[in-house]
Amino acid sequence: MNKLTLQEVVQKMLKMEGQEKSTMVGIGPMSRTLIKASMKLAKEKDFPLMFIASRNQVDADELGGGYVCNWNQETFAQDIKEVAAETHFDGLYYLCRDHGGPWQRDNERNAHLPEADAMELGKRSYLYDLVNGFDLLHIDPTKDPYVVGKVIDPDVNVRRTVELIEFVEGERKARHLPPVSYEVGTEETNGGLTSPENYQKFIEKLHTQLDKKGLPHPSFIVGNTGTLTRLTENVGHVDSTSCKELSAVAKKYGVGLKEHNGDYLDDAVLLEHPALGVTAMNVAPEFGTVETQAYLKLIEVEDRLVKQGLIKEASGLGQALREEAVNSGRWKKWMVDGKDKLTPEEIFQDEKLTLLITEISGHYTFNNERIKNEIRKLYDNLAVSGIDGEEYVIDKIADSIDHYVECFNLKGLTTRLQDVA
Repeated sequence: MNKLTLQEVVQKMLKMEGQEKSTMVGIGPMSRTLIKASMKLAKEKDFPLMFIASRNQVDADELGGGYVCNWNQETFAQDIKEVAAETHFDGLYYLCRDHGGPWQRDNERNAHLPEADAMELGKRSYLYDLVNGFDLLHIDPTKDPYVVGKVIDPDVNVRRTVELIEFVEGERKARHLPPVSYEVGTEETNGGLTSPENYQKFIEKLHTQLDKKGLPHPSFIVGNTGTLTRLTENVGHVDSTSCKELSAVAKKYGVGLKEHNGDYLDDAVLLEHPALGVTAMNVAPEFGTVETQAYLKLIEVEDRLVKQGLIKEASGLGQALREEAVNSGRWKKWMVDGKDKLTPEEIFQDEKLTLLITEISGHYTFNNERIKNEIRKLYDNLAVSGIDGEEYVIDKIADSIDHYVECFNLKGLTTRLQDVA
């Protein structure tokens, strides 16, 4: 059987009823280790994988590259293919652009680039996505630095979205590339998708304009249902009624409702998602935090073995993680109560806060040479005592992903998709 497009997957999922219903999970590709854990679990549980990469995480070298594994689109695709071969995973996996488009790189937004310049950079990024085999492109032109604290004009949002899809489709056809699926909308308040009424109006306006130009409809439309990630918890309030209403609207137009910021939600909330008709949810920082916490636990084991004389000299990973994480400044967007204004010097004076920042932003440092070297030392030290540190980290990440697999009824979904006409 040929690989299903995500558009085809969504159409099949919209037809499922009762115990067949599932919610897919979009996995933030925080490291190669996470990719490996994902594929080992998907092979065991028989579900399709969606790897959702933001432009800050994975992008073309000429646009600044990505902080995850220094991946650009080509090396991202290559490494995932290599991991699939290593883990003997031959199931469905999809490369997905998360929040693509203008101003989606921090430096572009901070520079307040004019719209024309930002759109051009967004298009160049999409072109790299396209030629390197990305399966889903999130078209999100709403992170506008000139519109702060207000809702972007829906007509402007539609205009930019159509322009970007038209560009991608033109390039795709010129290069004789296979169809690509699209995701539109945003979970951000300024995207305006906060009510069923606005959600439906956006879909209608977008479909009308796409139809005029003979362009494909999106597979997913993002809806804001109340999720909001801060620190290591979800501080939002997921509205079940909103989930149900938005998913019904989306289904009426043949698209799937996509949620973002699904990290750290309670089981009671997650378990109801398939029944409410939520087609997919993105989860990212949680998995990075789990990987960091796994390293911290192994550091604790290493220290204990050093005290017992079973390891001669400990690695410096603990100190390195703390210093690199705090100095990165990447933690600022996750903080609350004004702590984003603290200096590294002030943070290091508070061991509890330093540990918290390390846990929530350690994943931003995994590609630093210092961190990679210290992880290797840690693994070598533990191996002397018969401990497979890497396997422990992989298992911890897989356990975290499996939590969503179980709550979202994902087990066996790949097989079930083949049975739906």
